[in-house]
Amino acid sequence: MASFLPETSRKIFTPEGLRSAAKQSQRCLVVPVRLRRAIKKYLREQDEPHVKRKVLRLSESLNAIKDVNSQLVTTSSRELVEDPLKSSEQSKQRWKIKSSYGDIGFKYRDDETIAYVASRMPAVFSACHRVLKEVRRRLPGFSPARVLDFGAGTGSAFWALREVWPESLQKINLVEPSQSMQRAGRSLIKGLKNLPLIHGYDSIQALTKSIKKSEREHDLVIASYVLGEIPSLKDRITLVRQLWDLTQDLLVLVEPGTPHGYNIISQMRSHILWMENRKCRKSKAANIASKDLVVAQKSSAFIVAPCPHDGPCPLVKTSKYCHFVQRLERTSSQRAYKRSKGEPPLRGFEDEKFCFVVIRRGQRPREPWPLDGTEFETLKEQQAKRNPEDLEIEYEDLIKLRQEADDNPYDEVDPSTYDSDAMESDAREEDEGEEEEEEEQEQEETTSADLGGGWGRIIFPSVRRGRQVTMDICRSTKRDCSEGSFERLVITKSKNPTLHHQARKSLWGDLWPF
Repeated sequence: MASFLPETSRKIFTPEGLRSAAKQSQRCLVVPVRLRRAIKKYLREQDEPHVKRKVLRLSESLNAIKDVNSQLVTTSSRELVEDPLKSSEQSKQRWKIKSSYGDIGFKYRDDETIAYVASRMPAVFSACHRVLKEVRRRLPGFSPARVLDFGAGTGSAFWALREVWPESLQKINLVEPSQSMQRAGRSLIKGLKNLPLIHGYDSIQALTKSIKKSEREHDLVIASYVLGEIPSLKDRITLVRQLWDLTQDLLVLVEPGTPHGYNIISQMRSHILWMENRKCRKSKAANIASKDLVVAQKSSAFIVAPCPHDGPCPLVKTSKYCHFVQRLERTSSQRAYKRSKGEPPLRGFEDEKFCFVVIRRGQRPREPWPLDGTEFETLKEQQAKRNPEDLEIEYEDLIKLRQEADDNPYDEVDPSTYDSDAMESDAREEDEGEEEEEEEQEQEETTSADLGGGWGRIIFPSVRRGRQVTMDICRSTKRDCSEGSFERLVITKSKNPTLHHQARKSLWGDLWPF
């Protein structure tokens, strides 16, 4: 593949550049101050009693939905579950949606909405923020202006979009059938400045009827935590096809990190890739005109994240499932309402597990693999090159270091930073937060992993034992990214100390260079 690229276009990665480009996960996410204040203000305005009971009932209802989903394979949809692509290809009738999300038996009324805002909204926000931030890192030039949020709920994805792309958003279409959820979403964004143009709809049909054909294409379409509430697989596929038709560039699907959520993401991913590949084959067989070649190339699709390839998922026929985790610091409302009387105090954080896929229109760019032509020294070679003079420490420098340590023995921790849900405004903290965000954006712009397929994905936690690190990686086996495999790599310090150091720093969800 490298022969197709000029020498000037090849990236030369240093060990520090490799670690920075491969870093995709976030350790512990702190919910933004604006969102925490909006949630507290909303809960105070509701003045509803027994919020803890409502949160408990909501948790029990969501657990019941998981049990229903695990037993959802019926005789009518068994053929689709076993081979959805074959069944959709043989079907001559156009599919129509007969059920909408929420038909499993759970409806979001006022009580459920209040409990959702108090307990679940920060976790859903953290998962959406993690996914969208990776999109920004992998696609530095992508800045969406028109966005469609399907199954918007109380606006978790909208808040994540505002944090990741605060300046580029111009118009956002929200689709949410629950009137209670819509009212809560409007109440939460009340008072925010520089908001984009926002329109709310009850369904996709209402959206397509209200806007012009020229306005139906969106730069980004996101559907988070919604497909699992649709009981029929056929309706799910039809709905995702409608969302794909409304997508001009990126489609983002996020589901809970359960086996059922993974199955949904895997099926929708396979269906869209199969559908676009079929369009490409038909266009090539029809000997289309030269003017339509550009249109034919845009009809294809590839995976931006998390998969490093566009082939079948290597975990489909195994007992494992691909999912990730995002740790977040619990807000004051979560700490207050998620703990029942008599139970031990909650931890200061929680882990939100999720599955996702990001699909982009067009052909995957051909990029050189990051380690092409790179030679690493072994530990013995590095030790042989050491200069004994470099290991000597001057006595005067050592005295200066000890004096500096005595002058500043420890750094005082500001106790007010623990409970960051204070209602009073602090302009200094906001300015510091903006400066940190700008520094992070500058670091992300300097080094980013390309989409050429040479970056694998760490899909399970790594195991560190002594001087070796064991990692489970999903990778591309072909240069054109048409096939992939699941492999277990063992990185030792003696053979490659540079990659061993990177492996020790890598976390679940990060990339791995090949």
